[in-house]
Amino acid sequence: MGSTLRRTYEGPPPIMMNIVFLGMAGVLLLAAAYWARGRSGPRPTGTWAMCALLVSFALAFTSYSPVVSRTVDLLVPEVARPISNSFTLAAATSVLAFLFQLNLEPDDARRRIRLRLGLLGAAVAAMITLFVTEQLTHRSPQLYAVYVLIYVSYLGFTVKDFLQQTWTQSKSSRRTSQRIGLRMTALGCLFALLYAAYKIVVLLSLGLGLGLVPDHAKCSTLVTPAQCAFSVASPALAVLLIAVGLTLPAVVWPISQLMRRRWEARSYAALEPLWQEMASSTPEIVLASDSDADDPDFLLHRRVIEISDGILALRPYRSVAVQQTARRAVAAHVRADTPEGSAIVEAAVLLAAVRAKQSGWGTSLDQTTSTPGSASRAGSLRAETEWLLQVARAYTHSDIVRAAVHEQAPSEPV
Repeated sequence: MGSTLRRTYEGPPPIMMNIVFLGMAGVLLLAAAYWARGRSGPRPTGTWAMCALLVSFALAFTSYSPVVSRTVDLLVPEVARPISNSFTLAAATSVLAFLFQLNLEPDDARRRIRLRLGLLGAAVAAMITLFVTEQLTHRSPQLYAVYVLIYVSYLGFTVKDFLQQTWTQSKSSRRTSQRIGLRMTALGCLFALLYAAYKIVVLLSLGLGLGLVPDHAKCSTLVTPAQCAFSVASPALAVLLIAVGLTLPAVVWPISQLMRRRWEARSYAALEPLWQEMASSTPEIVLASDSDADDPDFLLHRRVIEISDGILALRPYRSVAVQQTARRAVAAHVRADTPEGSAIVEAAVLLAAVRAKQSGWGTSLDQTTSTPGSASRAGSLRAETEWLLQVARAYTHSDIVRAAVHEQAPSEPV
């Protein structure tokens, strides 16, 4: 009975399981190195807790590998079990420490972390003592049952707290990558609880002699025999989902920042032709330049403001006749009431206004209304930029814009 679910491997170790476990261990160690890397500023809160989490999970995966467990079992029979269990508990404690540092006040977080570290040390010491005593007493099923009880109790208690905090945090998080990562982590917690529940079944089977779990189980894959889906696959999925879920926001954030800066730089360049037209007709809109300012966000923000100021300054020159002509042409191309169609109409009105201002024709007596959709875009740099990008493309390349302005120009000043 005492040998229930202790994984032994006969013959060459399964290659696929070695690849899966050692490969995931390598990925986790790379993730730990990413978190521990040097930075120009202070490290984020919880950095070292996250490093401890990833390293603990990596060591747990390494101990799951058949080639590693077989090697250490040759030195001390069954020693791979307490090693992998200890690393799993250390990883679970590191997860909670990470969340405590993020969600609690520093003093409260330190107090709770110290308490959990004390409980972890006591649990691991008790498990090692029971394991050694179990080996000396010819694998006593009673001692093994107590060992499982300590392991499952600590793991279940920790995972329950972890699941509660991650799910609560995921509902209030504003960043998409954080919400996805935390929900992925919560799913990993469910697999960990499934593993804990399986261990409870093992414990009841041992304690009551029910024989619910076969002895001498040999896991050749993650799911064969069937109980290996609970004893091997469940903790493996739990570790993977938790580690990836917590690392995902840290990896996605710099990538998203890089993509945002590229979008800002490209948008700044794409608005250049429209800005030049606005600045040539209304030079007063150009703000004082800062020669040291090279931040794409700052430069784009300033360009959008200057173009918007130019549109306001040209309001007396906006023509209803040009607007109506452009709307008819847009409707004929089945683009009425679309963002693209509205941008084409706006570009035609602006081009006519710029020409009127530059030609000194004076203000128009039939002025159009203000720029469409301005209220819904208020306060959103991205929304305003995307609108102006459509206007800029139409201003430069649309045949409808040029035709609408040309149609009105010969008959009367715009």
